[in-house]
Amino acid sequence: MDRVDTSLIAIRRILRATEMFSRELAQSVGLTGAQFRVLQIVAENGQCTATKIAQQMRISQATVTSLVDKLVRQDMVERQRSETDRRQTNIVATEKGRQAIADAPDPLQQRFVRKFDAMEDWEQAALIAALERVASMLDAEDLDVAPVLDTGEIRSTH
Repeated sequence: MDRVDTSLIAIRRILRATEMFSRELAQSVGLTGAQFRVLQIVAENGQCTATKIAQQMRISQATVTSLVDKLVRQDMVERQRSETDRRQTNIVATEKGRQAIADAPDPLQQRFVRKFDAMEDWEQAALIAALERVASMLDAEDLDVAPVLDTGEIRSTH
């Protein structure tokens, strides 16, 4: 097998693992990976603004609003006016949202993070360079995506 085929198979394995995890997450708690990550951030912080979520996930405010809207419809989070600044809206996890976090499978990206953190610095840098190069080869540099291994909602920034 040549290197082109080997590299395409590796990319397909990553996509397949992501698809399988996305299905498992959807079946167990009814959320996409990106929705689940928003829910985690909100729960970890007690309450959160959409701006803070967008900054932490490095995605657009519009994408966060869409994700939060879906979580609100599923009764996983609710929006509350800030008591200190009435112009600000906080997002708070509901009991159903906190239960979803408890019931969810181990997120794929957390498995990746544990193994990535165990790598030497030079290995991490080499892996990042290679992954960024692959994204560039696929003309995917300008996609607005969260640091979540998920096959769900991907939006172009253009």
